[in-house]
Amino acid sequence: MAFTAAMLGAAMANAADAPYKLGTTIPASQTFSDAAGKVRTFGEFRGNPVVLEWTNPGCPFVKKHYDSGNMTKLQADAIAGGATWITVNSGAPGKQGYLDPKTAETEAKKLGYKSSVVVPDAEGKLGQAFGAETTPHMYILDKDGKLVYMGAIDSIPSFDKADIAKADNYVSKALTEVKAGKAVTTAQTKAYGCSVKY
Repeated sequence: MAFTAAMLGAAMANAADAPYKLGTTIPASQTFSDAAGKVRTFGEFRGNPVVLEWTNPGCPFVKKHYDSGNMTKLQADAIAGGATWITVNSGAPGKQGYLDPKTAETEAKKLGYKSSVVVPDAEGKLGQAFGAETTPHMYILDKDGKLVYMGAIDSIPSFDKADIAKADNYVSKALTEVKAGKAVTTAQTKAYGCSVKY
C-alpha cells in the first residue's frame, strides 16, 4: 500500500510539473514501457546523458533524417559516447503514425534504428510530460537527469536532405558540451516537423 501511495504521489507530481521545462530534473521514478513491454524508469539511466527523440516514420521531416542516415549516425555516435538514446512514438491509435509495440519493433529494424530503447507511447503520457509537439522533437538530459536541451534536431527546417550538411546540428553540439561537463550554449530552440498525433 505504501508503495502504491508513493507511486501515485509521484504520478501526481509528474502531472503537475508537466510539461517539463528546461532545467527540470526528470523524476527518477517516472515510468514508461518499451516496445518489448518492459517497464522502465528514468532512474535506471542516471550517470550518463539521455537523448529522447520523438518520431513518426511517415513524417517527411523524419524521413529526411533517416533516409540520409543522419539520425542513425547521431544515435550510434551518442551511444558510443556513453549516452542512452530513447526513440518515442506518441501517435495515438487511429491516427497517422500510430505503431503498436510489435510494429514499432519491426519499423525500428527496417529503418536501422541504433536507439537504446524504443517506446510506443500510444497513450501520449511521455509525450505530454515532455511537451513533445513535432516529429522530430529532441530532448537531452544530463547525467543527473536534468533537462538541458529541448527543441529541433538542427537549424534548417526543410525536407531537403542536402540541407543537413549546411545546418547546425543542435543535438550533436549539445551532447558534446554535456559530456564535457559544460553548460549547453544553445539550450532551447523551436522544434520543426510534423505534429505529434495525440
